[in-house]
Amino acid sequence: TEMKRTIAPSILSGDFAQLGEEAKRLVDSGADWIHLDVMDGHFVPNLTFGAPAVKALRRVLPVGAAFFDCHLMVTNPEKWVADFQAAQADQFTFHIEATENHPEGSITADLIKAVKAAGMRVGIAIKPKTPHTAVLPYLDQVDMILVMTVEPGFGGQAFMRDMMPKVDALRKLRPDLAIQVDGGIDVHTVKEAAAAGANVIVAGSAVFKPAAPYTTMAEIINALRA
Repeated sequence: TEMKRTIAPSILSGDFAQLGEEAKRLVDSGADWIHLDVMDGHFVPNLTFGAPAVKALRRVLPVGAAFFDCHLMVTNPEKWVADFQAAQADQFTFHIEATENHPEGSITADLIKAVKAAGMRVGIAIKPKTPHTAVLPYLDQVDMILVMTVEPGFGGQAFMRDMMPKVDALRKLRPDLAIQVDGGIDVHTVKEAAAAGANVIVAGSAVFKPAAPYTTMAEIINALRA
């Protein structure tokens, strides 16, 4: 039996001139979480926003009104723990490629501890070229694993179904762990992701640009949950 799905639409596909309104619209349309794509232009070839934008969104959606799921595609995630704590992020997901290939050696375990000490949930993300085995030492220390289903950096890319064996392997190892998929998810590809064991669903373009037969954001979010 499939797990209950948490739908986490990505604000990256929204209108940046009205981020607060877009975030509210997502919550009003039934989104469980708001996925916030933080990119530094270094770890990934795109630059989006940082903790100040998250902090601004908190003024519109207070703690409890929305779960802020922050995905840090940055080279030095450890530098930003305090800022995201101050911005009242609910979850801080960092990339293992950044923490294992650190000048000081692996900082993964230390960063997990730091995020938890800051009162946030902690997630680890893996890029398409990174095997699921990279996160195995940390499965019992984190709240979520994010399996990227596109190369991180830009929205609107095609779903990589060859990532599903990673999701399946992680689900077999941890029946209760939150496993998130991000990239190319729509009402069709979500079925494959859920069948493989994903229970946290990030969707961007699909939610903000509803395709027939769906006309509203709420209908799409419902369809992603079905």
